[in-house]
Amino acid sequence: MAGLILSIVWAVAASLAALFLAWKLRKQRQDIYDFSRQLEKWLDDMASGEELQAEKAAEDTLNSKINEKISRISHVWASKNQEAQREKGAIKELISDISHQTKTPIANMKIYLELLEDEELSAQAGEFLQNIGRQTEKLDFLLQSMVKMSRLETGIIRIQKQRLPMFHTLGKAVEAIVPKAEKKQLRLSVDCSEEIIVSHDSRWTEEALFNILDNAVKYTDKGGKIRVTVIAQEMFIKISVQDSGKGIAPERQAEIFTRFYREPEVHDQEGIGIGLYLARKITELQNGYMEVRSQAGEGSDFQIYLPNEEIVTIL
Repeated sequence: MAGLILSIVWAVAASLAALFLAWKLRKQRQDIYDFSRQLEKWLDDMASGEELQAEKAAEDTLNSKINEKISRISHVWASKNQEAQREKGAIKELISDISHQTKTPIANMKIYLELLEDEELSAQAGEFLQNIGRQTEKLDFLLQSMVKMSRLETGIIRIQKQRLPMFHTLGKAVEAIVPKAEKKQLRLSVDCSEEIIVSHDSRWTEEALFNILDNAVKYTDKGGKIRVTVIAQEMFIKISVQDSGKGIAPERQAEIFTRFYREPEVHDQEGIGIGLYLARKITELQNGYMEVRSQAGEGSDFQIYLPNEEIVTIL
């Protein structure tokens, strides 16, 4: 009898222990879920730019400890963001000031050069005048490019995408490069369907395409050819600019997209080495990317890839 009672007591104790463990596990699971939701809320608040305030807790719990740590990080993050905004404002002011201060002197220089062109000058003076004109144009281009680059890098200029035909954007870039191409007797061809509509910033995409085309014209010998094609792929549209120019050695291809990079053998050519950098920056700001395929002496193929999730084909 005593053995039976002892067995029953053990069975009850085991059942109670099992129930307690089950309750404990369930509570721990619920605590983990609650903590996960709370942590997710804290992180969402930080991501939205809100400064997290430390919560006062009666007990020294894991939640209160983590809340304190995250609130400290949030405070540091908010301070850094405020400092970054102040710096961006200062840079914006500086860029605007530089742009304003240089625009008028350069415009005046161009006017004086035009006035001097109507004067009777010696052959040597005329040659000097042409050189000054070329250098003025180069200085103007340099300053404009520097301002564009700075504004893009600091986020002062924002990409504004719209669903527009790529044919029209590409057409503007090609139209702008035609005079330079004709001057070198280059054969320029374009293959782009008018039916492709893609979400992109027309103005800045045109700038990127022009820079690539300008680069192709600059480094393609007289009588060469440049071919532009646009192909709609599954995830991207690919804009390819192929030229029959001097090509780029594989070991230099990673450097050509950096600021102010110019290959050693082309320093006698006009340019400052930021055209391709700007093209890549503009493409990346539209969630795209750029590639180059080239071999020395065999021409180059610059490719822009823009997301095509919003491409519409007109039937």
